[in-house]
Amino acid sequence: MTRRSTIFGRGPARVLGVCATLALLASCASEPPPPPAPPEVGVAQPISRPVTTYVEFTGSTRGSESVQIRARVTGTLERIAFEPGRPVRKGDLLFVIEPRPYKATLDSAEAALRAARAELARAESDLRRVTQAARTDAVSESDVDLAQAERDMAEANVLTAEASLDQAELQYSYTRVVSPIDGIVDRNLFDVGNVVGGPGEDVLTTVNRVAPLFVYFDAPERAILELLREVDYKRTEEGVEFSAEIGEGTDSADHPLAFHVGTLVDEGFPHEGYIDFLSNTVDASTGTIEVRGTLPNDHGLLFPGLFVRVRIAVETVDDAILVDERALGTDLGGRYVYVVGADDVVEQRYVELGPTEDDGMVPVLDGLDPTETYIVDGVLRARPGSTPRTTSRSW
Repeated sequence: MTRRSTIFGRGPARVLGVCATLALLASCASEPPPPPAPPEVGVAQPISRPVTTYVEFTGSTRGSESVQIRARVTGTLERIAFEPGRPVRKGDLLFVIEPRPYKATLDSAEAALRAARAELARAESDLRRVTQAARTDAVSESDVDLAQAERDMAEANVLTAEASLDQAELQYSYTRVVSPIDGIVDRNLFDVGNVVGGPGEDVLTTVNRVAPLFVYFDAPERAILELLREVDYKRTEEGVEFSAEIGEGTDSADHPLAFHVGTLVDEGFPHEGYIDFLSNTVDASTGTIEVRGTLPNDHGLLFPGLFVRVRIAVETVDDAILVDERALGTDLGGRYVYVVGADDVVEQRYVELGPTEDDGMVPVLDGLDPTETYIVDGVLRARPGSTPRTTSRSW
């Protein structure tokens, strides 16, 4: 009985304490949590500077001259007179095909010509004697006609022998295969001892002139028409005329329309040349026109067959607006930036852009005012309609 009274004596106090604690917790739970701090973003204003806009294409390189060196007579390859991959000059000896059969034919042709000329001399002498004898009626007119016919036949035989000799000399000259141009010679496709000059066995090597080097690319007709309108291009009987400069690095006197080229391993477009040819026909199936440019390639680092990127300057804007490339976003509507407008409220602004500059800045052609502020750091934390904390960024 004593224990029971002790429990019941303390019970009401404990119950009251528990109830007070629960009431306090309930009052605390009813208060809302503090709002999260707004995200912090870095902002900046667009910069203004001169910017050149470009159009870019893909193309390939070709030698300004390219010749397949062929065997023009059949015979055994007797000598290779060059080192593959080395420069050669016009007229340099490349191959020797066994000359003895053709030298024998040449000697025979020379002998036949001498015989024909001797026969002609005899026929002319006979004609003179018969003609004199006919004046005294020592021979008949038919004898004169016969002598004259023999003289004419001898003249024809001389002409035939001369032609045969020319042909023999030509065939003999073909046994020495020389380079018809200055350039770089490829490897030999046949070794000494092979019979060359037959069907499918006539190409011995190739010589390409690589300085200068040609670059061919196909450009959309609209791009070319707009480009030519800027340079006032026209064709004349003397060739192509340009009456205005365009872009940077051009010289209307020597190189009126410059372009720059980059290979797969180049950063940017380090090789400069000029456009010197436009096809006279637009490909109706693709809507493109073939364009050719010339690269000096004095250093010889480029060679035919390379895939290249081609960039042509279109227009230079003196006060272009540029933003940091990191500030740009993309969705189904296109490219955009986040602009911090009135009351520091974020606005999504779609913009029209030009090509990215080498320093990571991008020209904004339309959609942004130079006095506006855009978000450059923390773009992923910003949302249209939000009010972030901003910190200015100076360039």
